Amino acid sequence: MLRLVALSLASLISPVMAQEVIGPHAPMTAEATTALEAFIAREVEQKGIPALSIALVDGDQIVWVRGFGLADPGRGTPATAETIYRVGSVSKLFTDLAAMQLVERGSLDLDSPVADALPEFAPENPFEAAITLRHLMSHRAGLVREPPVGHYFDPDEPSLDDTVASLNRTRLPIAPGSKTKYSNAGLGVVGLAVERAAGKPFADVIRSGLLQPMGMSSSDFERTAAIESRLARAIMWGYDGRRFEAPGFALGYAPAGSLHASMPDLGRFLITLFQGGRTEAGEVIKAETLARMFEPQFDAKGRFGLGFAVSEWNGHRRVGHGGAVYGFATELAALPEKKLGVAVSASLDVADVGTIADLALETLLALKDGTPLPEFPKSDPLPDGLARTLRGRYQDEDQADRILELLDQDDRLLMVPTRSGYLHELRSVPGTDGARLVIDGPILAHGATIDRDGDRLIFGGSAFRRMPGDEPPPAAPEDWTGLIGEYGWDHNILYILEREGMLYALIEWFFLYPLEPIGGDTFAFPSTGLYHDETLRFDRDDSGKARRAILGESVVFERRPIDGEDGSTFRVDPIRPVAELLPGALAASPPAEEGPFLESDLVDLTTLDPTILLDIRYATENNFLGTPFYSSARALLQRPAAEALVRVHRSLEPLGYGLLVHDAYRPWYVTKMFYDATPEASRGFVANPASGSRHNRGCAVDLTLYDRSTGKAVPMVAGYDEFSERGGAYYPGGTARQRWHRLLLRRAMEDQGFAVIPNEWWHFDFEDWRSYPIGNQTFEEIEAGAGAS
Repeated sequence: MLRLVALSLASLISPVMAQEVIGPHAPMTAEATTALEAFIAREVEQKGIPALSIALVDGDQIVWVRGFGLADPGRGTPATAETIYRVGSVSKLFTDLAAMQLVERGSLDLDSPVADALPEFAPENPFEAAITLRHLMSHRAGLVREPPVGHYFDPDEPSLDDTVASLNRTRLPIAPGSKTKYSNAGLGVVGLAVERAAGKPFADVIRSGLLQPMGMSSSDFERTAAIESRLARAIMWGYDGRRFEAPGFALGYAPAGSLHASMPDLGRFLITLFQGGRTEAGEVIKAETLARMFEPQFDAKGRFGLGFAVSEWNGHRRVGHGGAVYGFATELAALPEKKLGVAVSASLDVADVGTIADLALETLLALKDGTPLPEFPKSDPLPDGLARTLRGRYQDEDQADRILELLDQDDRLLMVPTRSGYLHELRSVPGTDGARLVIDGPILAHGATIDRDGDRLIFGGSAFRRMPGDEPPPAAPEDWTGLIGEYGWDHNILYILEREGMLYALIEWFFLYPLEPIGGDTFAFPSTGLYHDETLRFDRDDSGKARRAILGESVVFERRPIDGEDGSTFRVDPIRPVAELLPGALAASPPAEEGPFLESDLVDLTTLDPTILLDIRYATENNFLGTPFYSSARALLQRPAAEALVRVHRSLEPLGYGLLVHDAYRPWYVTKMFYDATPEASRGFVANPASGSRHNRGCAVDLTLYDRSTGKAVPMVAGYDEFSERGGAYYPGGTARQRWHRLLLRRAMEDQGFAVIPNEWWHFDFEDWRSYPIGNQTFEEIEAGAGAS
């Protein structure tokens, strides 16, 4: 199970703190510096970015460097100018430069088959064209994105030799030179060719040939003790709200993504580019070689030169690269003709540092050209209740197969793409009170706007009308049941889910792709995205349940075992026998509290409406600890909560549903037994008796829906009391029908004053729970008139 990081937003974020700084130097002015600092500090706080550092370059000078937030939230260590980050695919630029150094010396040939330099490199190539270094450096080799060994998901830290050798088990999905197909594996091959041609380890080649001459003393491809001491502690996250510490394992294709660097060091790299490859130590690369590297390859409108991403930006040529690797996000961008550049890195996975880089470049351009500073965008939180109001599905009025879905999470609103891509957070455009929304979240900041027009949303030139929400989606095809689930590793889960009648892959936490069946249990990824021209194949056992999912031809995601996934009750092994815990729990006293409190008035739900069904698991052995805790199957709530629950139950009747209650009032001593019996790793799912549970107050209820026509519980994404991320109220997996029922229950409960807790879709707290004291009476004592105070 992932180790969740329990850090409040306040503890993650700090204002600009006393720290090492550079600048501001001309052309940066006090006004520009203040405006840019305020914008970045706001972005860091709003997006929950732990740490961010940025460097700006003008010609041969670093003109401004700052750090924001906390490099180590646990210790309160501020991010500074000298904080080090993993810069991901920005690493590729150094690998490509090292290759071009060897091309200049005649040790490598750009257009000869790379097999001339690496005879052992022999993936299956059914096409006529041989793979060259030029192909590999410009992502035109036709290789798979990830190698079978040492891929992005692989925590085993294999050698570069083993990583490249594993590519011989793959087949080129497209012809070399035919089109751009981004490949981390390909840059691993370039790195090994560099190592072989130079005759020494790759990291040593880069260190001596590039980093040292450029003065990049805080950077390295190896995670040395010096690097570790200044490396920001990075955070991973998911759409369901989880946050956890990023893993730090080394990638098998280190040349593609393992550089650690400070932002001043990347500033020195930019200066080298602007000086035509010259440094104080001498020339590291010829100016004409750099010029070739900045030119699009194979296609005048291509996205890549030799390593560098190339584009036209605001009338200027722009070169650089982005990087994203386990909790870190980086953008390095340069305007060669203007000799202006920016490097920015953050310690939050896939954070949109590109928007910050753009505005920093716009600021530099404005100062150089004497034009007004850019307007730094803002957004507001959604007005109270608007996320709930807007949630639902919206259909394009002109293209019926285009569906937008809005999901609410507390006061946040996420927009699910019409087909594939990211889920984006929506916020309010300032001054519109929610009438106009803007995409503004960690993944994409200050993006497109959405106008509200009654039940219509105007987005991207199309009008989407709200769809009726009172009918559940069709059931997913039965054949997909054995495929839907989780695969892979704790640090990088592959989710297979169903939505809009299609099977989807949610991969690398954020990329949602529809899968097109192409035969048997093999599916194709869409024509755009990370894994275009590749497939996902499932290997089933004799029962029809997939044992693994295989990306491409040999990246294997083993199915993740989830206790309770088969419908059985989730179980944990108690750390002490429950029978031993009972005497101590009965003898203990609940925590002292200061009132005043309302007088307890617990009532039996079934006396208010006998059609509310009960399945009180803690009166049986059918619960997570496998032993009875209650002497009778009763469901008691404080009267206001009970009456509200009856209203929920009756509101569901026209839709054919009712409420099935698993638990309600729970004596405090039972909460203590739960806690004392539960292993440490699972205690996040049980209440701490030191503060009591809302169940103890008679204002919490665990429940689900039942079908009134059959009396049976409605299938949900996860079972009751399943101690896993699947049990979360916002878990993204499962089928559309399961998620619809989960939302129906939440919507009905919220309408009557209940609120779900994020990690348990079945647990709802009544709005007045703070008004009642912790109770410790048994059901029999309450029935006998002892009260619950």
